[in-house]
Amino acid sequence: MKRIKFTYLIVGLITLLLALALWPSIPWQRGSGDQLQNILSRGELRVSTLDSSQTYFNGTTGDRGFDYELASRFADYLGVRLVLIPHKDIESLFGDLKSNKADILASGLIYNPERLKSFRTGPEYYTVSQQVLYRQGSVRPKTYDDIKGNLVVSAGAAHITTLEEAKKKYPNLGWGITHRYSPAELMQQVADGKLKYTLGDSVTVALLQRVYPRLAVAFDATEDEPVTWYFNKASDDDSLYAAMLDFYSQISEDGTLERLEEKYLGHVGGFDFVDTRAFLNSIDDKLATLQPMFEKYAGKIDWRLLAAISYQESHWDPSATSPTGVRGMMMLTRATAQGLGVENRLDTEESIRGGALYLNNIIDTLPATIDDDDKIWFALAAYNMGYGHMLDARAITAAQKGNPDSWVDVKQRLPLLNQKRYYSKTTYGYASGTQAFNYVENIRKYQISLVGYLMEKEKQKAQALALQAQLGAGYPAVSADELKNAGG
Repeated sequence: MKRIKFTYLIVGLITLLLALALWPSIPWQRGSGDQLQNILSRGELRVSTLDSSQTYFNGTTGDRGFDYELASRFADYLGVRLVLIPHKDIESLFGDLKSNKADILASGLIYNPERLKSFRTGPEYYTVSQQVLYRQGSVRPKTYDDIKGNLVVSAGAAHITTLEEAKKKYPNLGWGITHRYSPAELMQQVADGKLKYTLGDSVTVALLQRVYPRLAVAFDATEDEPVTWYFNKASDDDSLYAAMLDFYSQISEDGTLERLEEKYLGHVGGFDFVDTRAFLNSIDDKLATLQPMFEKYAGKIDWRLLAAISYQESHWDPSATSPTGVRGMMMLTRATAQGLGVENRLDTEESIRGGALYLNNIIDTLPATIDDDDKIWFALAAYNMGYGHMLDARAITAAQKGNPDSWVDVKQRLPLLNQKRYYSKTTYGYASGTQAFNYVENIRKYQISLVGYLMEKEKQKAQALALQAQLGAGYPAVSADELKNAGG
C-alpha cells in the first residue's frame, strides 16, 4: 500500500485562501444561506456514513471512527447535534443525499468527477490509490489483460468509473456490479476465495489485511486521489461549503486533523503476511484463556490494546526470556517486578497484572498537556526504552520547533536518540529510539488486527444464528444476476 500523503500546512493554506476569497459572498455570514440555515434551524447535522472500523463503528468505549470524529467536530463547530445514519453500501449513502435525508456524506469517499454532476465535495482530508485485489496464493494479475475470472465491484463506488476508463485501453475487460455487498465485503470475499477480483482503496485494503491477510494487491489502478465529503448542489448557495472550508482550516492549523489521521490511519503501512497470520492463529489458540486476565487488569487501557502489548512483548508465552533478563508475558525486569509486587515473573496472571499496573502508572505521570488519546503511545515508548529517554525525545522535538505533546511529532524524533550528535546533548543519553518507534507501531498494528478479527468473529456468529433461524438457507458470495455482465 502507498503511504497516505497529506501536507497539513498546504491544506490549511489552501482552505484559508479559499475562505478569504469567498468571504465577501459567504451567505452563512449574512444568515441567508439555505443549506446551512436549514441545519442550524433544525439544530442537527445529519450525516450518512458506512458502518466500518475505518469510518464509523460502535466500540467498547462508544462511537468511534475517523469520519465519525470529523463529523462530530464539525457539528460542534456549527453548534448543532450530530445525527449519524449508518449504511452498509455506497449506493444507499448517495440515496440519502438525493432524498434529502442527509446533509453530508462522511465516509472515506474518493473524489469522483462523475459524482459532481449531482453533488459537491468538501475539502480533501487524505489521499488513497485504487487497487486491483486478488487472493494471495493464486496467480497475480499484472495488468487488466491478466484478469481471468470474475471481477466484481459495488454499485455506486468510484471503482466503476476507474474500470470504465480502463476499458478504453483494455477492450476485453469486463466486470459485474453488485447492489448487495459493500467494497469491504467484496474484499473479504476475495480473501476467502469466494470471488476472484475486486477493487479497493489503499487505506481500506491496508486495514483489512490485518484481519484478512490473504487479501493481496495485484496492481495500482490509479494514482493517489483525494478523499472528501459529499453534499448536495445548491445554486447560489455556498453557505455549507464555506463553513466546511473554515472548519477544515481551523482543524488543519490547530493540529486536530493531523492527530486524527495519526490515530486512525497513521499505522496502516508495512503489512507482514507471515507475522499477521501467526498473530491471528495465536488469537484462535490462546486468547480465550488470557482474555479474562487482560480485561481484569487493563485499568485505563483498552484490554485489547493490553493484549496486543503482551503479544509484542512475549507472543503470549509466559516463559519468555530475553538475553537482557526481562521475563514473562509482559517482559518485566527484576527490579520493575519487585517494585510492582510481582513475586513470580513467569506466572501469567502476575505478569499481566504487573505490566498493566506499570503502564497505568506511567500514564498517570505524563504531563496533563498531552492529549488523552496520545498518552498511551508516550507510555509505551517509555515502557520500551525508559521514561527518561521518552522525555529526551520530547526535548528534542521542542528544540526542533515541534510539539512535544504530539505523538505525531515526537515519534518522528525517536530515531534521533540513536545518533550521537543528538543523544550527546540529552539528559539520559543514548537510547534505541528506532526500536521504540517500531515497538509502538507494531503494537498498534496488532491492536488493529485483534479488534477487527474479534469484530468479524462476532459478525460471523450473528450471521450463523440468522442462517440457522432461516432453516439453513444459504446465499451465494455474489449472485448469478450480479455476475451476468462479468467478463463481457
